[in-house]
Amino acid sequence: MTTHEYDKLPIEAVKKVAPSVVSIVISKFLPKIKGAYGMPGTPFSNPFLFGEMDDNQKEKISIGGGSGFIVHPDGLILTNKHVVFDQDAEYTVITTNLEEYPAKVLSRDPINDIAVLKINAKGLPAVHLGNSGKLELGQTVLAIGNALGMFSNTVSRGIISGLSRSISAALGTEGEMEHLRGVLQTDVAINQGNS
Repeated sequence: MTTHEYDKLPIEAVKKVAPSVVSIVISKFLPKIKGAYGMPGTPFSNPFLFGEMDDNQKEKISIGGGSGFIVHPDGLILTNKHVVFDQDAEYTVITTNLEEYPAKVLSRDPINDIAVLKINAKGLPAVHLGNSGKLELGQTVLAIGNALGMFSNTVSRGIISGLSRSISAALGTEGEMEHLRGVLQTDVAINQGNS
């Protein structure tokens, strides 16, 4: 295989799949911070260190982000459960053409790290799901996502490094652990927000 052929396959895959990749913004209504002071650009400018929370006034704050992909043209989106685990949060989906939709979580799989969202839209570009059971060690794989919650459709390439792994992972900030089985191991660079 020539270098050109080696590069052509992933480029075509990205062109095909990227329009179906979405960003997921996580928001909550949190108490406003009042009386904050400090020197901008220094560690002392953090309002949580020097401000006072006003429980009577709340504002909608973006607290995180992740990625997902459209699996049905009528607005069904697949993502990781850990992206949408907070039942008190609001979720907004942003498509590659920058359209924003409020999202409803339809399902959070209690065993696997998978969740299904629904947005009110039609005619969306949907991906065709593959069969992970057919993956082989050393096979080339791509990751497309919303790296660091800021860079949409970031692409990285790697290989399948291991099949059917078992891991334990922290879920949220409360110390709750999640035990996952049948996980694929890859060396693809996956940043926060790519999930």
